[in-house]
Amino acid sequence: MTTIGIIGAGNIGSALARGFAQHGYDVVISNSRGPETLADLVADMGDGVRAATAQDAAAAGDVVVVTVPLKAIDDIPVEPLAGKIVLDTNNYYWERDGRIAELDENRTTTSQMLQEHLPQSRVAKAFNHIMSADILTDGSPAGTADRRALATSSDFDDAADLVTRIYDEFGFDTVNVGPLADSWRVERDRPAYVVRQNAEELRANLARAER
Repeated sequence: MTTIGIIGAGNIGSALARGFAQHGYDVVISNSRGPETLADLVADMGDGVRAATAQDAAAAGDVVVVTVPLKAIDDIPVEPLAGKIVLDTNNYYWERDGRIAELDENRTTTSQMLQEHLPQSRVAKAFNHIMSADILTDGSPAGTADRRALATSSDFDDAADLVTRIYDEFGFDTVNVGPLADSWRVERDRPAYVVRQNAEELRANLARAER
């Protein structure tokens, strides 16, 4: 049984925890306030989900999702994530995160920042351009006409392949953007951001993106 660690229990983290549990994964979820504050959430999700500290969620997960505000990524534990695939849902909201010159000047991307923080992990962009409410409601079986597509990006093929498999389980096609340096194409204020699109439309929106 694969265990998914989730660091961050906001709207995206909570939706993913529920979705992974529904697909038969064990889930360990954490937030910044302590596992006791997640008691009601995990009780509602069933026996396959438990709350823990971020350190413990990172250690327990075979695969770990980081879904915290960008300004908090320096708090993500490094050592327990070494050697693991880490799924990054982050986006840059300067109103929340404060101004980050490297992003404002297009010198890096949010996922490159997480990869730099986790040099021994394999980071892949995932679930960053879909509203949390759509994660569990907008999927459809493989082969469905006009099936919604989501993008991933990674410097590691196995990480991108894993996201592709997870997307399919959740009911989405995948478009691979390429390396993390190109992941800006699917971030905030770009044509592909939080709109419903099939794979062909997503590829077109990625191509239209300007930095």
